[in-house]
Amino acid sequence: MELKEKILSSYVAFENGVNINSDLHEIRTEALQNFEKLGFPTKKLEAWKYTSLNSILKEDYSIFPDRDAAVELADVKKYFIHEIDSYKIIFVDGKYSSFLSNTTHDGKDICLLSAAFSKEKYKPIVEKYFNKIAKQDNLTSLNTAFATEGAFIHIPKNVEVEKPIQIINFTTGKENATMLQPRNLIVVEKNAHVQIIERHQNLNNNAVLTNSVTEIYTDTHATVDYYKIQNDNNSASLVDNTYIEQQKESTCSLHTFSFGGNITRNNLNFYQKGEHINSILKGITIIEGKQHVDHHTLVNHIEPNCESHQDYKGIYADRSTGVFNGKVIVEKEAQKTNAYQQNNNVLISDKATVNAKPQLEIFADDVKCSHGCTIGQLDDQALFYMQQRGIPKKEANALLMYAFANTVLESVKIPEVKKRITKLIADKLGVNIGFDL
Repeated sequence: MELKEKILSSYVAFENGVNINSDLHEIRTEALQNFEKLGFPTKKLEAWKYTSLNSILKEDYSIFPDRDAAVELADVKKYFIHEIDSYKIIFVDGKYSSFLSNTTHDGKDICLLSAAFSKEKYKPIVEKYFNKIAKQDNLTSLNTAFATEGAFIHIPKNVEVEKPIQIINFTTGKENATMLQPRNLIVVEKNAHVQIIERHQNLNNNAVLTNSVTEIYTDTHATVDYYKIQNDNNSASLVDNTYIEQQKESTCSLHTFSFGGNITRNNLNFYQKGEHINSILKGITIIEGKQHVDHHTLVNHIEPNCESHQDYKGIYADRSTGVFNGKVIVEKEAQKTNAYQQNNNVLISDKATVNAKPQLEIFADDVKCSHGCTIGQLDDQALFYMQQRGIPKKEANALLMYAFANTVLESVKIPEVKKRITKLIADKLGVNIGFDL
């Protein structure tokens, strides 16, 4: 049975097994009908022209994975940013792990999405924000229909969260192949500030397909600082759908670090709904073998006097493939927009491939918009210069690549995250970067 048919035939059993209210039933049913009509995306769609899911859709995924797996702290501690004191929302095979989590808090609402649907305190927030900006395309619709759990983060107005929040989804791989549909809802009210770190990690070598959806709302003068660490093993594939709506004078920065995994597709959508908004999108990709990473971004400038800054760096070895498809839309009313988009790539193998497609759609006449894209190799002269001063070729290569990526790293605001990413970059490059940051 093909995966699409298996999913559709499993829906009745799925709904019977979860406790949902009538409003959510309507949302799920509509989403399922949309997925039934659209199916999985193919390369015939312009947005998926350079990314095929065919190889991973051949797996016989378990739609309802075994959720009783026990995970010891010693087995997973290395995946935490454990150098910092943080709140932790941890899921194992899609099920919340109270043993691994730490959500004790004062003045913040950090809990489960399922709890938010059932508690009177949270119902008005969920009804106002859940599923309101998530574009119901192929895979977002699939997630809406089948998601059972995820993180719910509500930061009330004027609250600055004193420590980061880590959201980590572990997969044990007990099934032959597993499909997960995590769903997160993050609401940051007026003048509030929060830092969030997200990670997906397979603990086994069985195939995993994670189809994640996160909705983020930033109110007036709110600040969100979000980090996605993607360093899974080569049996895991990820489609990450993130939707962000910003109100006036808010700032949202999102950094994506893509180092591991089989196929990774990041769909990142920003919608600016007010003046004096700043949206920051940055990413580093370092992959090898036959890995594939696709960054698909959208920034929709709707109101005047706003900014957006995109900076994506990619380093590709062996037969790896990178895709950058960045779109900036400036509506007619969005005068005085300042939109910057840059994508730079280094190929360290003749067989590596990069497909880049920066796009600007500008309907206003008083704007400052620019985009650029480069694909090349390391500077031979710089490499020669470093070797003449006693730096071995391997280390010289690594230092040049680190310097290439550093424009993204330097904007990371959590020192422990910067340290962890530097270590991951060094591991990917096969050297020790022996200097302090």
